[in-house]
Amino acid sequence: MSQYKKVLVIGSGPIIIGQAAEFDYSGSQCLQVLREEGIESVLINSNPATIMTDKTMADKVYMEPITEEFVQKIILKERPDALMSSFGGQTALNMAKTLSESGFLKKVGCKVLGSHLETIVYAEDRLLFREKMIQMGIPVAEGEIVSTIEDGIRVAQEVGFPCIIRPAYTLGGSGGGLVYNEEEFKKTLAKGLLLSSIGQCLIEQSIAGFKEIEYEVVRDAKDNAIIVCNMENVDPV
Repeated sequence: MSQYKKVLVIGSGPIIIGQAAEFDYSGSQCLQVLREEGIESVLINSNPATIMTDKTMADKVYMEPITEEFVQKIILKERPDALMSSFGGQTALNMAKTLSESGFLKKVGCKVLGSHLETIVYAEDRLLFREKMIQMGIPVAEGEIVSTIEDGIRVAQEVGFPCIIRPAYTLGGSGGGLVYNEEEFKKTLAKGLLLSSIGQCLIEQSIAGFKEIEYEVVRDAKDNAIIVCNMENVDPV
């Protein structure tokens, strides 16, 4: 018998580029598993054009904006034992982070299941991710974190053009990209800093043209791992 009786699932909201239908699929699977386990499910997702918001999927569906105000109200009303943010893309991950950092989740005794908040932060914060890779001995491209246009230009001149701009905490990495000159760089960096919820971008040496080999790995808390597939992309990076 599960220790959790009721779980809140946060969806991805309106379908946008960088956060599309795969989250509806994964969210729907999540709701089905909760039902099979006998756990009451509460869903918040402001998108009526999804399978997961069908009334047969979750025990309760809230078609409300995924904002801190609305999610807090739903949690206070429903009193879930835990929430799951791993099935709602960047929107859900950011919301879980916001609710945790404000102290709200601890106050109401609501745990985060699935990806730990620490993992979410490491994956989304460009500086922490880069530092973790270096700590683990994994090679990373030359680059630096910046929060101003001036610092960005300095780093771009050091790594050379073309270079890559990677904003932190944005939907699907939106706001960044490969830039070839200083004019493109200034425009893209300004947009990236604006879209990043923490005003942070990683300016990185371009690896365009490198061979790209991808591994999909599933690993659990006991370090059991399954390689789902490995593939080499036909086109280089």
